[in-house]
Amino acid sequence: MLVTVDGNGRAVKVQGDPSQPVTNGFLCGKVAKYLDRVYAPDRILYPLKRKAGVAKGPLVRGREHEAFERVSWDEALGGIAARLKETAERYGPESILPYSYAGTIGVLGYGSMDRRFFHRLGGSQLARTICAEAGGQAWKLVYGKKLGTPTEDFKLAKLIVAWGGNIHGNNVHLWPMVEQARRNGARLIVIDPYRTRTAALADWHIAIRPGTDAALALGMMNVILREGLEDRAYIEAMTHGIEQLAARVGDYTPERVASWTGMRPGEVEQLAREYATTRPAALRMNYGVQRVENGGTAARAIAMLPALTGAWKHRGGGGQLSTSGAFAWDANALERPDLALRSPLGRLARTVNMSALGQALEKQGTGNREQAKEDNEPANSGPDVHALFVYNSNPGAVAPNHNAVVRGLKRDDLFTVVHDLFFTDTTDYADYILPATTFLEHTDIQGAYGHYFVQLSKQAIEPPGESRSNVWMFGQLAQRMGFEEDCFRDTPEEMIRQALAIGDDGHSTNAEMEHITMEDLEAKGHVPLAFHREPESKPFQPFVSGSLPTPSGKIEFYSEALAAQGLDPLPVFVPAVESRWSEGAKRYPLEFLSRKNDNYMNSTFANLDGHRKMEARTSQKLEIHPLDAEARGINDGEAVRVFNDRGLIHLTAMINGDLPSGVVAGRLDWAKLTPDAVNVNALTSERLTDIGAGATFYSTLVEVAKA
Repeated sequence: MLVTVDGNGRAVKVQGDPSQPVTNGFLCGKVAKYLDRVYAPDRILYPLKRKAGVAKGPLVRGREHEAFERVSWDEALGGIAARLKETAERYGPESILPYSYAGTIGVLGYGSMDRRFFHRLGGSQLARTICAEAGGQAWKLVYGKKLGTPTEDFKLAKLIVAWGGNIHGNNVHLWPMVEQARRNGARLIVIDPYRTRTAALADWHIAIRPGTDAALALGMMNVILREGLEDRAYIEAMTHGIEQLAARVGDYTPERVASWTGMRPGEVEQLAREYATTRPAALRMNYGVQRVENGGTAARAIAMLPALTGAWKHRGGGGQLSTSGAFAWDANALERPDLALRSPLGRLARTVNMSALGQALEKQGTGNREQAKEDNEPANSGPDVHALFVYNSNPGAVAPNHNAVVRGLKRDDLFTVVHDLFFTDTTDYADYILPATTFLEHTDIQGAYGHYFVQLSKQAIEPPGESRSNVWMFGQLAQRMGFEEDCFRDTPEEMIRQALAIGDDGHSTNAEMEHITMEDLEAKGHVPLAFHREPESKPFQPFVSGSLPTPSGKIEFYSEALAAQGLDPLPVFVPAVESRWSEGAKRYPLEFLSRKNDNYMNSTFANLDGHRKMEARTSQKLEIHPLDAEARGINDGEAVRVFNDRGLIHLTAMINGDLPSGVVAGRLDWAKLTPDAVNVNALTSERLTDIGAGATFYSTLVEVAKA
């Protein structure tokens, strides 16, 4: 990304870097308007403290300042440090919980000085499961490492299957590769319950029912093995457990799979044959697949398909979920888990799952723990949470079971600090708000999950007001806490060198980064990983030969790791507790998709008027199939109630015949920007995925009625 800065130090233009082979000179629609975010008039520019006597709760947009008073950084850091010390002494340091995800996704901003701080403090660790954990663990169970087909090679494919991935909406830099492949005769198949931008442009959109992806993948395997379409030579050389898999998928006949997915048996067979017989065939799976109760199994089963057909052997074939496993940052140097030994605990602290924040913030009696066990939710051991430190995230909007989260955030005895750029759904409950930087205002180093380039992200402009980065803020707070270790005084440049593990000769010592120097990054901005330096003469094709980092050393159809845990080592389709086949469907018969907006990044950008205008057509709408609307006497444009045992939201009906019947959809928004100050997560649960203990946003049952 290139940033143009005028003589006054103001950024006046952002554009794609034409020398970057993947982003290739253009930006997605949301980031193309990024300066609207940087210079937004309602940006928080100074530390704020809640005024005495002002209750926590949703604040009127534009009047949030009335609930807070401006303080200096010294006063804010001193007050926060004093309260954290008091909390740790009274309840134990594990009663302090950090909550963060990927609001800043640079290596330093995502996880470095903050991890050092909480390790040294003895604060609880956070299991960051809300987005990608189920799918990521599933992929690693099959392949051992998150690698995939290079994005640039998708243009060579003759078939591209986008499974749970809205490429045109949310993976836009892959789209030119898809277009080039199609110009060369490739077909695009999209598997998604919702008719996304990508599905609307596909050669074949398969609108399966939510949460039935595992059944479809197993059904495809049934057809492939039954008709001898597998690559036996590749299977024998590179995989483990084909006999057991073949026995398992024998039960998944096209007829049986069709009854779950809503497809016709012939369509299951057609999909399997086309996928297995087209070369190269590229599979782009995204994380929508894994946000259901059996999501880990679904991602695992889909990941097996290129191994079954030998698609990895053909350049442009194979698959991609994430390329993040290629970046071997020195995490120990960055995060310093050894500091936990110097904490009052003398050990690593307990871990709290971010996908069950509502439960973590509510009092943990024995009854709650028993209920959590029954509902497949984590029962956190250790003390109750008495302090919450939020950065890089907006849990008041994005966390599941919104009403439970709000009940926790409202607690009088919960001390909450939020580091952010705007007054969000979470800052409305804060005791202190600290102003954060955008990525244009601090230096960082970047990996990726869609390509194989290390990138240096240089500071382009000075932070406005008194905005400060995560690295600066946690380093300063550590010093206020009395932590004397030198690592809390490291500069971003020093931490980048630590992440790269720069050796005496000036080169990185990280795997596949040994050719990288700071001078190279300064000069070029982005440098490919070692295996990707000569993509034309030496193309990177993962999983074609050699040993893999799995227990068997091979691609695992049969998981030795799961078997060792006493779990089913083979994929199996089990309908979700919240699905049309469950007992709960008698009361709540509609499956609810809590969708993301194409022009927001989860909740980021949702407060900007320009981005909201781009989402106006579907904002605050409930998309519903004509048959489901007719059965409830609902007409297009009428106000409706969407509800279940967890909550209720009011939306406007939008008839959509492209949805499968029995499925409704609404979009994530800030709760405070809705009439009732609640959003779609009032309906979602804290039930967890089968692998990875991730969030199950798309396993949600509701009923709909006229308002």
